[in-house]
Amino acid sequence: MCKLIVGTVIDLLRSRAMLEAEILVLRQQINVLRRGNPKRLRFASIDRLILGGICRLFPKMYDTLAIVRPDTVIRWHRAGFRLYWRRKSRHCCGRPTVSLEIRRLIREMSLANPLWGAPRLHGELLKLGIDVGQTSVAKYMARRRGPPSQGWKTFLRNHADGIAAMDLFVVPTISFRLLYGLLIMGHGRRQILWLGVTAHPTAEWIANQLTEACGWEQIPRYLIRDRDGAYGKIFLRRVRSIGIRDRPTSPRSPWQNACAERLIGSIRRECIDHVVVFGERHLRHVLLSYMNYYNGTRTHLSLHKDAPISRGAATVGRILCRPILGGLHHQYART
Repeated sequence: MCKLIVGTVIDLLRSRAMLEAEILVLRQQINVLRRGNPKRLRFASIDRLILGGICRLFPKMYDTLAIVRPDTVIRWHRAGFRLYWRRKSRHCCGRPTVSLEIRRLIREMSLANPLWGAPRLHGELLKLGIDVGQTSVAKYMARRRGPPSQGWKTFLRNHADGIAAMDLFVVPTISFRLLYGLLIMGHGRRQILWLGVTAHPTAEWIANQLTEACGWEQIPRYLIRDRDGAYGKIFLRRVRSIGIRDRPTSPRSPWQNACAERLIGSIRRECIDHVVVFGERHLRHVLLSYMNYYNGTRTHLSLHKDAPISRGAATVGRILCRPILGGLHHQYART
């Protein structure tokens, strides 16, 4: 650049004849270089800067370009223009970036709550002490193709409080006599509502057990049962009179009453299989003891490690152990 400036000053002091002669010599040298080097010439950044700047200041100089095309010089100038303004407008301040943890939280909240929009999510984040703009919340929300809709899991959970299930199971005694147990449970908290025992399960007896389990005030809306022949006309009339909608399962489809079948399996694995039943009275006592343990003490995975009758967490006091069912299970509490 210094040489160029000095050369320009010296050229101003020269005569016009000397300048024209020098230009002719330079052009002839360029023609010789063109014949000797037919390949594409490589230009450095300083060459592009000088040629582009001079031609931009003096547009008539485009006609004097010999080793490069005018379009190429214009392209160099535009690239320099973009580079200049990109450097001027580079990110140095402005809106702070949203951390990856907050972005994941926004996406999880939008997926878990499909009915919430950006204003609702933004309000919840402000209540959590997260200061982020509403436009940023809308940007990082999960995109949905169709309108928001609840899944089957949410739908069933919303209607679980009004559903009850019942089923019969067989228990052999010490004298190889068969006793029948009747289980009635609620789907809301997986709570055992009733456990009855009889040697002859008739429709009238099952109807009376259902009345005692549900009463006339807190009755379920739907009742799920299998198609056992013990549920006769008397039972069906009682169900209709109480106001319960009877929903029998399909033939040979125990999976349609999965909650009751799973609970019967737990009763067998955790209680009946470890006890020798002497009679109907003994079996009733064992099942009632297990029902109290199941509802008030035993934790469940489906209830987030809580009991059907919710247990509070105790942190103060000495831990005491109380045996249940003769030591088959134990209850732990603080005093």
